[in-house]
Amino acid sequence: MSGDAGPVSAAPHPGELEPGSGVRIVVEYCEPCGFEATYLELASAVKEQYPGIEIESRLGGTGAFEIEINGQLVFSKLENGGFPYEKDLIEAIRRASNGEPLEKITNSRPPCVIL
Repeated sequence: MSGDAGPVSAAPHPGELEPGSGVRIVVEYCEPCGFEATYLELASAVKEQYPGIEIESRLGGTGAFEIEINGQLVFSKLENGGFPYEKDLIEAIRRASNGEPLEKITNSRPPCVIL
């Protein structure tokens, strides 16, 4: 016997929460504007980083891409004119899951423009 403990599992122990669990995200987007693909891409990146997170979408008004974390608006395309960077959203989720205060995301990447 070598005293090897065997493979280490990344899964949480019973009673331990997965990172991001208890955090609820709602993304409201404009479907006719074609923003569903952006939502799905963002949701996939968030789920990859935080598998235990609850993320849902709902249809919004023209030009909308609004993100709420635990009921607090943290990003608004209507205010910023673009879409959030994934890293900024991931950071906001990390803060929310640690119980830290949330700040509005003001950085945004411009929407695609076809010339």
